[in-house]
Amino acid sequence: MTDTDQPVTWVDENQRYLVAELLRLRRQITGDTPTDDRQASGSAPRMLQPAAIDVIADIFELSPFERDILLLCAGMEMDAQFSAACARPNGERGASFATALGKLAEPHWSALTPARPLRRWRLIEVEPNHPLTSAVLRIDERILHFLAGINLLDQRLWPLLTIHLPSRVMAAQHQTLANAIAACWTRPSMPRAVVHLGGDDPLGAEDVAAAAAAACGLQLFVLRIEDVPAGAADLENFVVLWDREAALLPAALLVQCGDGAVNANVRELAARIRGPLVVVAREPARLRGPTLSLELGKPDAAEQKRLWRATLGTHSAELDAALDSVTAQFRLTARGIAVAGATVSDRIEIGEPAAAAIWNACREGGRRGLDELAQRITPRATWDDLVLPDTQLGVLRQIAAQVRQRTRVYDEWGFGNRHVRGLGVAVLFSGQSGTGKTLAAEVLANDLALDLYRIDLSSVVSKYIGETEKNLRRVFDAAEESGAILLFDEADALFGKRSEVKDSHDRYANIEVSYLLQRMEAYRGLAILTTNLKSALDASFQRRLRFIVNFPFPDLEQREAIWQRSVPAAAPTDALDFGKLARLNVTGGSIRNIALNAAFLAADDGGSLAMRHLLAAAHAESAKLERPLAETETRGWT
Repeated sequence: MTDTDQPVTWVDENQRYLVAELLRLRRQITGDTPTDDRQASGSAPRMLQPAAIDVIADIFELSPFERDILLLCAGMEMDAQFSAACARPNGERGASFATALGKLAEPHWSALTPARPLRRWRLIEVEPNHPLTSAVLRIDERILHFLAGINLLDQRLWPLLTIHLPSRVMAAQHQTLANAIAACWTRPSMPRAVVHLGGDDPLGAEDVAAAAAAACGLQLFVLRIEDVPAGAADLENFVVLWDREAALLPAALLVQCGDGAVNANVRELAARIRGPLVVVAREPARLRGPTLSLELGKPDAAEQKRLWRATLGTHSAELDAALDSVTAQFRLTARGIAVAGATVSDRIEIGEPAAAAIWNACREGGRRGLDELAQRITPRATWDDLVLPDTQLGVLRQIAAQVRQRTRVYDEWGFGNRHVRGLGVAVLFSGQSGTGKTLAAEVLANDLALDLYRIDLSSVVSKYIGETEKNLRRVFDAAEESGAILLFDEADALFGKRSEVKDSHDRYANIEVSYLLQRMEAYRGLAILTTNLKSALDASFQRRLRFIVNFPFPDLEQREAIWQRSVPAAAPTDALDFGKLARLNVTGGSIRNIALNAAFLAADDGGSLAMRHLLAAAHAESAKLERPLAETETRGWT
């Protein structure tokens, strides 16, 4: 195929059209053609699609004179002969309004007023500190590129905006919302409403908006709430540049508020943006003007299964049996499923069993948000490590069974339809420090193959009204996808007997406790509270917990069993008497500390772990706890 056989593109046609228009304009300025005959040269070719200059003239409603001013400024950048044609008597070169008024057809003085399109939309810039007629006129760089056939986002907006492409997979409910938004944007003769997307899936909201934009032939750009311009001048500059981009690209804008509330800057922006706008915020937006508010939730279990099958491709058949447990435990977004699905295939390819691959991919994918808010504990303890009365062990096994069999009981057996509230497993572990509360949480996490995150409630509670609920919401929202076990330690910092409200502090403390228990009840995973003093929790709050497990101080027999489990079989020992050690009246946590510290003493001696090492470590632990050892507790140790 020769060069002449190559198909002619719009870019080629636009370039020829622009060259012809600039030639026409230059001849008009130099007097080679009549000034009142725009097509006298007959050189401007016809185009199937409008040329870029005509697109701009149509979008921004330019008069013929304003259109030629824009071409004049473009010619100064693109055609060296324009400089000579527009040279001034003093030899200075540059397009001026005086040249335009004297040489171009249909001139009007209002073309350069701030309210007219050339300056309102900043298509051209007027040289400052000069009379208007003699000031140099320059075309905006973004507009110059557009005239040349290059249509890219204005460089000044790059630091603020990110493009969001439509997702490869999307929940059916989300697609329905996207269709509704697209219908709203394309409905004729109706004022365009700002779309407010609420709910617990802010990233899914971006996917919905991107799908709606694509259905309307638009690109979607995302602006984070922290990047919304604050000052009046900066906000005005952004609004003008964005409205111009929305028309040229064309595009829609999404303001992502995340966990933050819609602030005054976002409201002002929403009131002034002319193009399609989406505001994503969990709280009510309270925007001025027409607003379409839609609630967006994460996909339900059935929809998650469909998304998994679409994502897994060739591996979907072998993983179908594992999807019930996965969708029961992990509440992933469509985007989360797409990301996890890619890692599942990689895991299977390197030899990981299929069921374990999908489970672990979900666990690891959900860690990103929680790792910033809580401490992840690697669970290593097993049921054999727990030394508790049979009653407490039985309750712990019931807790594990409820987490493991939740889908069967609630969905397949229909109990979820009868009990619409409190479907989460909310648990209280009470007992003094060292009695095994955290160890029991580790055992449950290990048994259920789930991550365990410890949240120190003393660091979550804030003296500022409303901040505690906000901190708790961030934790639960981040945990929803991971299905992790949440261990809220030091619940005494929040709980108290607040049934009698004496002042505003008691009232807000009640609100904070109620909010925590409400989120625990609604949380799809297991949430555990620990307290050293069960009586600090009001009875009305205790009734909202699924299980309460009391961890008693270990008796003599239990302490001996703990001692035996605290010394590994691989450790060299010398005549240890676990019966005598059990007489030491301490908790299991202290026993483990003493055994470990004694092991270091023995290793430093170069010998085996003996009773004398345990005695020295016991005295050190006693000093730490400020609890003197009774002579009867350590009699006969050495």
